[in-house]
Amino acid sequence: MAAAEEPEERSRAAGGCVLVVFAGAGFAGVWAASSTAGVLTVWLAGIGLVWWSVRRTANPAPPPPPERGSDANPQFTVIEDRPGHCTITWHEEVTD
Repeated sequence: MAAAEEPEERSRAAGGCVLVVFAGAGFAGVWAASSTAGVLTVWLAGIGLVWWSVRRTANPAPPPPPERGSDANPQFTVIEDRPGHCTITWHEEVTD
């Protein structure tokens, strides 16, 4: 009897390389059609990547401080839901 073969795990890096090749071919095609359109495409792609990066790393603003005379005590919890990424949960603890 032949041993059952386990499927290979696919690499995320390999998928990234394929995307880079396709994007490079697209940029080359645009650049071949018009150098001005190629430059604009590179600028737009750069702006899009910076925007995407900022949106991924932005943390929500903390809640406003409690009003004077309030017995609420703001508390927060930091949860690391995946390596390198933390989520902050805010809540108020009311004391009598």
